[in-house]
Amino acid sequence: MEEASSPLSQPKKRGRPKGSKKIATEDREFSSPKMRDRGTAAGNKKAAVVDDKYNNWKFVVPILYDWLANHNLVWPSLSCRYVYFQIYTRLDPNASGVRCWNNRRTKVDNACIFRNRQETDGSVPNTLVIATCDVVKPKVAAAEHISQFNEEARSPFVKKYKTIIHPGEVNRIRELPQNKNIVATHTDCPEVLIWDIEAQPNRYAVLGAAESHADLILTGHADNAEFALAMCPSEPYVLSGGKDKLVVLWSIHDHISSLVGDSNSTNPQGSIVKTSDNASLGPRGIFQGHTDTVEDVQFCPSSTQEFCSVGDDSCLILWDSRVGTDPIMKVEKAHNADVHCVDWSPHDANYILTGSADHSVCMFDRRNLIADGVGSPVHKFEEHKAPVLCVQWCPDKPSVFGSSAEDGCVNIWDYEQAGQKIERGTRSANYAPGLFFKHCGHRDKVVDFHWNAYDPWTVVSVSDDVETSSGGGTLQIWRMSDLIYRPRDEVLSELEAFKAHVAECGTKA
Repeated sequence: MEEASSPLSQPKKRGRPKGSKKIATEDREFSSPKMRDRGTAAGNKKAAVVDDKYNNWKFVVPILYDWLANHNLVWPSLSCRYVYFQIYTRLDPNASGVRCWNNRRTKVDNACIFRNRQETDGSVPNTLVIATCDVVKPKVAAAEHISQFNEEARSPFVKKYKTIIHPGEVNRIRELPQNKNIVATHTDCPEVLIWDIEAQPNRYAVLGAAESHADLILTGHADNAEFALAMCPSEPYVLSGGKDKLVVLWSIHDHISSLVGDSNSTNPQGSIVKTSDNASLGPRGIFQGHTDTVEDVQFCPSSTQEFCSVGDDSCLILWDSRVGTDPIMKVEKAHNADVHCVDWSPHDANYILTGSADHSVCMFDRRNLIADGVGSPVHKFEEHKAPVLCVQWCPDKPSVFGSSAEDGCVNIWDYEQAGQKIERGTRSANYAPGLFFKHCGHRDKVVDFHWNAYDPWTVVSVSDDVETSSGGGTLQIWRMSDLIYRPRDEVLSELEAFKAHVAECGTKA
């Protein structure tokens, strides 16, 4: 596949700049995590600030987290996703169709996590990696072991399952909800690539290895489409946005050859896309309304025909394919800068989140999007110290969502708490309204994160650490302590009972 003619030397607004080089693997293996940005005094100061924040976070990990796994990535990654889930049960190993798991104390989430090797010096190809992650069930991991990980090593909980050699950087990954073996990827070209990860052969990422062939190529963009990508929750529709200022819609139904077996199965017997070389599909609709690059798109969870988009023109646009290709609502000034990300609430179709280069997250109610000609959010959440790169609603609690940014943090918010009065002494006076958890386990910008829909409150996040470690990235799978998000009265009652139990044990001793 040929890349678009647009210059590849221009740095991206997000992710790793083009042409930057990574240190050799053998050099990285012996480098200290604190040996960062040694060239200048400014670099040393930045490294000291990052190290202080990281060390303070690591000190409180046993208190704040129920479980955490840290997985070092030799190469930078821009996207990660949970795909499907399976519990291994401890049954008779001779029982047919059941995989035996010998540890009585744990369950295993067989969650597929995707990552990539990004543009390098050419010694290693770009890859789409499918891995399994063993997630310890709640209240099992020993507190003293949670933070005792080697941050320069790969976690034993994360095991590579399959590698696909990707034609170009993997900028964005989305899975098809109806069949999660089907995923779409964005790279630095106008096309969207569709992959059947079960049908794709496992490849070895060695110098000179041939690229894997995508199962289907979606055409329709006139310029590079790098980040804006979404899959419809209820139909096999794909949505994309790009530098051509267009929003493009496809239906994989238009190219289905056969659907063998149960589409909800994690091990289907066949692909739902044609696998002939160079198979391609044109769009169902092309939507025009943005005046600059489209940075993100999202389907309405309750409709297959409604969707929204955001872009570098600071606009939030709502679309309905049933009434044409023009916007049905355009918020001209949703933020005071580029809008990088958007998510539509799966719990209440009226609420939409946006994240921006102005460091803020806005929550809009589509029934009242504009006031006096500008965007009118229900709430504006301001705590990040750098551009926001990703926002996502929590699948378990309707009022909770997360946001990640270039400041290296994943913030967890509850909009129901945004307007509540906080009792004196319970929180800092500078605590942002609605913020109730801050994950600071990354040293550099958190480019993507994803809630595990099958194991509530478990999150995977990935950072591109090139600016602070001369290359590589960090993949973390974590779950905060339930004492943080459970109802306050319930937690206080439990702690009082525990306090009484400790006092009773002390008296008997």
